[in-house]
Amino acid sequence: MQNPYAKYKEQSVMTMTQGDMLKLLYSEIISRLNKAVICIEEKDIAGRNENLKRARAIITHLNTTLDTQYEVSKGLSSLYEYFSYSIVQANINNDAEQINEILPMVEELKDAFVQADKQVRMSQSGKGM
Repeated sequence: MQNPYAKYKEQSVMTMTQGDMLKLLYSEIISRLNKAVICIEEKDIAGRNENLKRARAIITHLNTTLDTQYEVSKGLSSLYEYFSYSIVQANINNDAEQINEILPMVEELKDAFVQADKQVRMSQSGKGM
């Protein structure tokens, strides 16, 4: 029998809007990057590796699921590649600065997606007219 909490969590993910899912994924990237910085400061190699690995996996997922028919996807793909490269370098070199360099960019992208989602919701509800 499946854990009721796990079932609820799975159901809530399955019913999320695309905007909600992006917000969740970006929040997780930001959380993992911040945790990795703390792990670097505390010399926790395993923690650093795990958090950077998970952040990179989400970024890779976002990159591979881009709808390439839109021009903006090319720019996003380049950013995702840069983020991924920076994460690998931060992990190899145990370098928090590499993470701190991309964190504001990831946060800006999250904010942009949140704003775009708000606009879409407003226009769909007829309030944006």
